[in-house]
Amino acid sequence: MKPVKIMPCLDMKDGRVVKGVHFENIKDAGDPVENAAFYQSEGADELAMLDIAATLENRKTRLEWVKKVSSVISIPLTVGGGIASVEDIEMVLAAGADRVSMNSAAVKNPELVRQAAQRFGSEKITVAIDAKRNRAMPSGFELVVSGGTLPVGKDAPAWAVQCQKLGAGVILPTSMDEDGTGAGYDIPYIRAVADSVSVPVVASGGAGSLEDFYLAVAQGHASILLAASVFHFRRLRIKEVREYLKSRGIDVT
Repeated sequence: MKPVKIMPCLDMKDGRVVKGVHFENIKDAGDPVENAAFYQSEGADELAMLDIAATLENRKTRLEWVKKVSSVISIPLTVGGGIASVEDIEMVLAAGADRVSMNSAAVKNPELVRQAAQRFGSEKITVAIDAKRNRAMPSGFELVVSGGTLPVGKDAPAWAVQCQKLGAGVILPTSMDEDGTGAGYDIPYIRAVADSVSVPVVASGGAGSLEDFYLAVAQGHASILLAASVFHFRRLRIKEVREYLKSRGIDVT
C-alpha cells in the first residue's frame, strides 16, 4: 500500500473559505490564499478546493480563485464545483489545478468521465460521490447530487465502480450524514466504496479527532485523508495527524 496522504479542503463561497454542517449553516473560515500557503507550510501532501455553490447557482468554477491559490503552492491541487464539460476541465487545469473533481455533471452525463480521462489522463480526473443513508439501496447508501440536496435513486458504491470503469483515477466519497459534524468519517460508507474499487479513495466528511483519521485508513481503507473544519479552526494540526498515524503503524508520506 502506498503512503497515506493528508489533504486539507478549501470549501469556497463568495471568494472566502467557508465550512458548514451537512452543507448548511455556513461559517467563514478565512482567505483561500492564506489558507493554502499555510497548509503547504504545515506539511499537507495535497490540497482540495471545492466551489460549493457553483452547481446550485448554475455557474462555472471561479477561475480567478484557482489561479490565486495555485500560485502560492507547489503541492497538487484538486479543484471541483461547476465542472460540466471537457472545456471546463481544460480551463481549470490551465488556471493551475493539477486535478479536477466532478460530481453532479458526471452523474448527469457519465460519458464526460470517459472523455475527460481519455483526453487528460485518468490521474487528473476525480469523481466526488456524495451519499446519504438509505436502506432501500443495496449498500445502504444512496447517491445524491446538487450539493447533497437531490437523491437520484442510485447505489453510491455501484456508481463508484462505474466511474472507475469510465476512467476516473480517484474517487472522493462524502457522507452527507457526517459532513462538518466532527463526529468522525462515515467509515461504513468509505469502506463500501474503497472495497468496490482499486483506485485511490479519499475519506471525506466528519473528521474531528486523531482517531478518526486512523479509522479512515485502518477500517475505511482510504488512501487520502481530506478534512476541513478540524484544520480551518485549528482543532488539529497536520503535523499532529501525521505523527499520530505513524504511531499507529500507518505509513504516511
